[in-house]
Amino acid sequence: MAFDLKTKLWQTGALDWWGMLDGEDVFLGNAEFPLPPAEGDEWHVKATGDIFKVIDGEIRKVGNKPFESAPWW
Repeated sequence: MAFDLKTKLWQTGALDWWGMLDGEDVFLGNAEFPLPPAEGDEWHVKATGDIFKVIDGEIRKVGNKPFESAPWW
């Protein structure tokens, strides 16, 4: 179990992070993925708009909204 999480995680050769959530492969982001992920961490995936949070040692999807980039990005 990586990072003391209950969620199965893997990284692709393109440095994208994926996880097994509710029996499905879910894209967790790339640069926005917290390393190492810890309890309470929350991040917003730019490509999909999905919002994830580490709760009770598991990565959970807590929302989705379009990613609004700052003017300097």
